[in-house]
Amino acid sequence: VQLQASGGGLVQNGGSLRLSCAASGFSSDDYYIGWFRQAPEKEREGASCLRVSDGSTNYADSVKGRFTISSDNAKNTVTLQMNNLKPEDTGLYFCAADAFSRCDMWFTYGIGHYYDINSWGKGTLVTVSS
Repeated sequence: VQLQASGGGLVQNGGSLRLSCAASGFSSDDYYIGWFRQAPEKEREGASCLRVSDGSTNYADSVKGRFTISSDNAKNTVTLQMNNLKPEDTGLYFCAADAFSRCDMWFTYGIGHYYDINSWGKGTLVTVSS
C-alpha cells in the first residue's frame, strides 16, 4: 500500500487549506483512511477518518464543524478541507490508512490508534499564524 499526500502550507488564523491523499495497493474498498496530526512536542492524534466502503466519517472534537473529509473513489483519493484554521491546528499532518483500525479507534489512545496503523504517507506541514 502506498499513500501519496499533498497540500498544506502557511495560512493566517481563520484561513483555509486543503490536503489530499491518493491511495494505491488496497485489494478492496474495505479500509479506513484519513489524517493524523502531530504538533511540536505532542503525541500524534487523530484528526479525521473516512471508511471507504460506505463513506462514513469521524472527526476529532477539536476539528468538528471546521474540517471536512471526502473521497473520490474513482481516483482512490481523499481530501481534507480545513476551514477556519486556528494556531492550535499547526503541525505535521500524516495521511494514514488501514484495513483493520476502524475510524472510531483513531481518536482514543489504545488498540487501533496510530501505533497500529500500517500505512502512512509523508507528513505535510500545516502552519497557522496568529
